[in-house]
Amino acid sequence: MSAVNYSLQIDEARETAICEVRGLSKSYRNFWLNDVSFKLEPGYIMGFVGRNGAGKSTFLRVISKQLDPTRGSVTLGPGERLSVLSQDHFAFDEHTVMDTVLMGHTTLWEVMSEKNALYEKPDFSDADGIRVSELEEKFAEMEGWNAESDAANLLSGLGIAEEYHYSMMKDLSGKQKVRILLARALFGQPDNLLLDEPTNDLDLETVSWLENYLSNSDHTILVVSHDRHFLDSVCTHTVDIDFGKLQMFAGNYSFWYESSQLALRQQQNQNKKAEEKKKELEEFIRRFSANVAKSKQTTSRKKMIEKLNIEEIKPSSRRYPGIIFTPNREPGNQILEVKGLTKSIEGKVLFKDLNFNVEKDDKIVFISRDPRAMTALFQIINGEEKPEAGTFQWGQTITTTYLPLDNAKYFDSDYNLIDWLSQFAGDTNEVFLKGFLGRMLFSGEELLKKVSVLSGGEKMRCMISRMMLTDANCLILDTPTNHLDLESIQAFNNTLQSFRGNVLFSSHDHEFIQTVANRIIELTPNGIIDKIMDYDDYITDPTVAELREKLYK
Repeated sequence: MSAVNYSLQIDEARETAICEVRGLSKSYRNFWLNDVSFKLEPGYIMGFVGRNGAGKSTFLRVISKQLDPTRGSVTLGPGERLSVLSQDHFAFDEHTVMDTVLMGHTTLWEVMSEKNALYEKPDFSDADGIRVSELEEKFAEMEGWNAESDAANLLSGLGIAEEYHYSMMKDLSGKQKVRILLARALFGQPDNLLLDEPTNDLDLETVSWLENYLSNSDHTILVVSHDRHFLDSVCTHTVDIDFGKLQMFAGNYSFWYESSQLALRQQQNQNKKAEEKKKELEEFIRRFSANVAKSKQTTSRKKMIEKLNIEEIKPSSRRYPGIIFTPNREPGNQILEVKGLTKSIEGKVLFKDLNFNVEKDDKIVFISRDPRAMTALFQIINGEEKPEAGTFQWGQTITTTYLPLDNAKYFDSDYNLIDWLSQFAGDTNEVFLKGFLGRMLFSGEELLKKVSVLSGGEKMRCMISRMMLTDANCLILDTPTNHLDLESIQAFNNTLQSFRGNVLFSSHDHEFIQTVANRIIELTPNGIIDKIMDYDDYITDPTVAELREKLYK
């Protein structure tokens, strides 16, 4: 693969800037930054989008000085602080949870440590007293007396119960560590915050908390995420890394995606006059702005619409996979009947006496505070696991295909991509198989790669190719957006919306749920909540909230 050149020029005529990048260049593997210069104002929240491997995370590592640039510089204003979401889950194993969070504010931690060490000296001198006085003054200026309380609030907001706040990091699970490291990055309200995939391993409730927290920030935040709802909720600007260019646009992900697709359609329509295209773009901005103004977003997020203009709208050159599911027959009226299903893991009840019927045209999202509940249910109805009690019955017209959470067993072989897919195909003609793999953006020498060495995203695209071969009329999807880039997620999302069959799925992707599901079933140890309503309405319904609290007790 050839190296890629990136060049970004962002308005430098700003009066104030929290972060300034000058002439930044960096070569790293197949990634190349070329003479990048920009300034960022307080309140800018920039979401980086681009294919997997485009260099989004590398760019953040250069900004945070974890990687040295080949040329150029990154500078912060006097006294400004930069905080980065750590990806090392073992770096703080010998520290308590509370200390790990407090260490996120380096200056405050250094003052606290020196102050405490002096107080503990057995031969405390007059000079020590003078130094302690200086440190106490600094400590007060940084509101150090509120530090532990502020840290505890962050931890609780991110789902770390108070009983763990003084536990050792090494005693906690990987998912708990993710939340603690996020609290560490947020602690002390840093002037500049870099977040690489901050919603990974967070449940939907915690993601919602994080969206609200960041939406009310007036600091500078750079974020890489595959969560479109998260990007839409928090971002004032979108930075698109695509085919050798890095461009910044006012507006969130949805504005960038929808406007770039509109511009692409206009580019392909040679018959439309320039004045008609301009009016169409202006109308798009008007409608988008009206929707933002009516949304629940904060005032600061709504201000982004003031900067939207048609000159910034460019056709997308991004390649999207062709995910197409074609049912071989129309489903009958009996889809799936579940009676009295019960399942526990390690003595913990996931669901008990589970009863529901799947109706024609249902697209059901299954949710739970314990994600093992959805995986267990899907494994049972696919015949991979036995329930402790209960039965299920598929309708005679129903054909299913299953996308499991863990697909490792499918790739434990030395097959190349073509041979791998041929295992699941009735037609093993190589041209036919290449067509299915081509839809998922595999081509050329990639088709001869061993499946055992594929990345997580590549394996997911192979599994989707396998599913498309089945022509099933019921799709069972366990966390289908895992490992996928935004292009694949968007394509998957679009096809499920128009799919003429049933979909049973789980997901951590808010936008995916909101746009696909027409029914919600929440699995709890003490019963289910079964509602035919939008997901946004479900999570804000006070009656549902009250019922959830009762069922999880």
